[in-house]
Amino acid sequence: MIDFLNGLVALTNFVIIPATAYGAQLAIGALGVTLIYGILRFSNFAHGDTMAFGTMITILVTWWFQSIGINLGVLPTALLALPFGIAGTAVLVLLTDKAVYQFYRRQKAKPVILVIVSMGVMFILNGLVRFIIGVDDQNFADGERFIIGARDFREMTGLREGLAFKTSQGLTIVTAVIVVALLFWFLNKTRTGKSMRAFSDNEDLALLSGINPDRVVMVTWLIVAALATVAGVLYGLDKSFAPFTYFQLLLPIFASAIVGGLGSPIGAIAGGFVIAFSEVTITYAWKKVLVYWMPEPLEPSSLMQLLSTDYKFAVSFAILVIVLLFKPTGLFKGKSV
Repeated sequence: MIDFLNGLVALTNFVIIPATAYGAQLAIGALGVTLIYGILRFSNFAHGDTMAFGTMITILVTWWFQSIGINLGVLPTALLALPFGIAGTAVLVLLTDKAVYQFYRRQKAKPVILVIVSMGVMFILNGLVRFIIGVDDQNFADGERFIIGARDFREMTGLREGLAFKTSQGLTIVTAVIVVALLFWFLNKTRTGKSMRAFSDNEDLALLSGINPDRVVMVTWLIVAALATVAGVLYGLDKSFAPFTYFQLLLPIFASAIVGGLGSPIGAIAGGFVIAFSEVTITYAWKKVLVYWMPEPLEPSSLMQLLSTDYKFAVSFAILVIVLLFKPTGLFKGKSV
C-alpha cells in the first residue's frame, strides 16, 4: 500500500499537477485564438507574440514595483503589474487592427490573406519584444515559491516521495477557472456578448439587426488582449520568460484550439488539456512510478520514456495532424462562438 501511495504521489507531482497547470495556460491562450477565428474569421498567427508582448509589459512594471519596494508578500508582484500588461496589450492590438487588419477587413479579403498578414505582424512583434527586453530568459517570479514543499509533504505523511505544489501552478488553475467563468458569463448573459455571438453566427443578419460591427471587433480585441496577457504571464511565472518560447508556444496553442474545434470556446478549453496531458505523459520518464507499482522482477531498467522533453512540441504537431486528417471539426464542432 505504501508503494502504491508513493507511486501515486510521484505521478501527481510530475504529471498530473504540471499537466493541469500547463493545460490551463494553453486553454486560456487557445480561447484567444478561437475568439479571433469565430468572430473575425481568420487564424491569428501573431497570438503567441501578443502573449509575449503583454508578458513583457507586465515584467517591466513588475521590476519597477520591486525597485520601489511594492510587493504582494507571498504572492507574485506580477499580479499587481498584470492590469498594466493587459492595458498595454489592448493598446497594441487596437492599433494593429486599425493600422493593418481593418484595411483587409473592409476589402473583404479572403481569410488566407489575413493569415499571411498576421504572420507579418507576428515577426514584427517578435522582433520588437526581443529588442526591448532581450533574448535571454527572464525570471520575474517572487513571493512564496511553494504552497506546499516536497520536504514538508514527506514530513507530514512519512512517505518517501514528496509532493511539491508551486504557487504559480495554484494561481494558474484558480485564474483559469475565474477567467473561463467570466468569459462564458459575458458571452451568454451580457448584451455585448450576445451581439458578438450573433455576429459570429451570421454577420449579415447581425448587421441587419443593428449590431455595430466596429464595436464587436473592438470588444473582441480587448478580450483577446486580456486572455493573451493572462496566459502569457501565468506561463512565464510557472516556467520563465523568453520571447522565442512564446513563438514556439503558438503550435500547442493552435493545436489546442483545433483539437477542441476551432471557433468553439468549450473546445479550446478541452483541447488545451488534451494537448497538455499528451505532451507531459509521452515525454515523462515512467520508471520512477513503475518501480513502485510493479513487482520487483518486472521493474523496468530503462527510463520508460517514449520521447525526450526536447520533442514535446512534436507531440502537439502529431496530434494536430491526426485530428486534421480524421476529425477536422475537432472534439466540438467549431466555427461559432
